[in-house]
Formats: sequence, structure tokens, C-alpha cells
Amino acid sequence: MTNLTDLLERAADQTPVGPPPLDALYAGATHRRRRRTVVWSALSTAAVVAVIAGTTLAAQRGPAVSPPATSPSPPPAAMRLVGLGHIAIAVPSDWGTNQSRCGTPLRDTVQIDDPSAGQYCMAYRPAGVDSVKLGRGGPDLGVKTDQHITVGGVPALRRQTTCATGSSGVRICSGEVRFSDVWFRAESSTSAAEVDRLLSRVVIVPDQVGVPGYQSFPQVLRGVQYAAVLEQLGLKATFRSTKNVNYLSGQVLGVSPAPGTMLALGTAVTVTVVK
Repeated sequence: MTNLTDLLERAADQTPVGPPPLDALYAGATHRRRRRTVVWSALSTAAVVAVIAGTTLAAQRGPAVSPPATSPSPPPAAMRLVGLGHIAIAVPSDWGTNQSRCGTPLRDTVQIDDPSAGQYCMAYRPAGVDSVKLGRGGPDLGVKTDQHITVGGVPALRRQTTCATGSSGVRICSGEVRFSDVWFRAESSTSAAEVDRLLSRVVIVPDQVGVPGYQSFPQVLRGVQYAAVLEQLGLKATFRSTKNVNYLSGQVLGVSPAPGTMLALGTAVTVTVVK
């Protein structure tokens, strides 16, 4: 053991020792810090994606079925809920509403009770535009349904996302989820993945209800009729009147908050009617 120790000491004395490689050490430490930053950024991004993608599709049964008792998780940051009845979808908060021409979205938007939908003109969807359209009605037999799904014990229909190139040369993808009386259609000239991502954000909100539209009814809606619809949904109506010679007395001209806004049960909606 003594000979081995002497041998190691002599070898150490004969081995030249230069200055410590500080530059290399600093570079290595910086590289490791960058790697840790990238890893934490990736983990944070994955967590946000998991929150959005993990939002479960939900629906409501017919009138005899009560919504689930459990409340959903709140929408991700910088998102807002838009819906009909107790069913809603989370969309980016900077999206507009009915940003469309003749029913064709011109920028990222939610379409609900869209006054331009019945107009006809040459309007083309630009590239990179995403949209969600909400409407009332059961499954459309004319629309091919690729998958019967059950969400929380509630049946729904999912139309597979498909893409096609329109006459303007823009590739548009679309998909749809339908429940007993509410449907959500997502369209995107960005990608098919964006359609799937949008439809993954459909939720049920037992303690909130969407403000109903008034322009999509088959007949001219008067204030007392709209108030009855609000009451059935658990909301209240307050009225303000205005003069307008182009409309019938008592006809609804507008509501606030806007259709699709999710409100707590018992909240009042201001209904503007013609004197």
C-alpha cells in the first residue's frame, strides 16, 4: 500500500497542472441552464396543452334529463365561454362575434344568430381563419356522421374532420359535434388539427346558461315572447324601448349581453324593443 501511495504522489508531482478552464466551465454551466430552461418551457407548454385538450366534450340530454351535478374546470386563461343552454365552447377571448360577410367568416370569430347568414354575395374565407358556429336543432340526417360518441353518459354525434379546397383556392377543414338540441361546427383555413382542438373545448356548465339569440327564430320575435324564452332558461328580462318606424311595435331589436354570453342563473338580460 505504501509503494502505491508513493507512486501516485510521484505521478502527481510530475503531472503539469495549468490554470482552471474557466471559460469552458462557464460555457458548460450556461449550456446546462439553457437546457433546464428549455425543459421547463416544454413542461409548461405541455401543461397548458393538457388543460385545453383535457377539457371533456359534454352535452345535455332532452328536457327530462338534468345536467351533471359536477361543475367543469374553468376555461383556460385568455379564453371565453360561448354557448346555448348549458352547453358552451371555450374560444380565445380576442375572437369577435359574427365577424362575417354573408355568413362567411373573414377573421377568427364565433357565429351565433348571425344576421348576415341569410344574405347572398361572393364572399371568400381568407387563409388562416378559424371559426365556431353554434345553432339549435338535433342531428341533421343530411350530414354524414362518422362516429357515435358518449360523453359522461350522454350520447352525441361527431362528424369527422374533413378538408376541401374551395373555388378561391383556400383549403378549408370542418368538423361538427351535435347533441340532442344544440350543435357546434368548427371550421378552419389553418389546419384540420385546429378543428379538432376547437371541438375538444366543448363543455357543460350546470350553473350558467347562454343568452339565446333572437334573430334565428322562424318568426318575428316580440319582447314578451323573448322574455318567456329567457324565463324558461332561468334568466330574467328587463326592457328598454326605442322608436323605429321600420319595425313592428314590440319587436326585439337587440339584447345585452349579446347572444351566446354565458350568465349565472337568475341574471337579467336587457331587451330592446320597438315602441
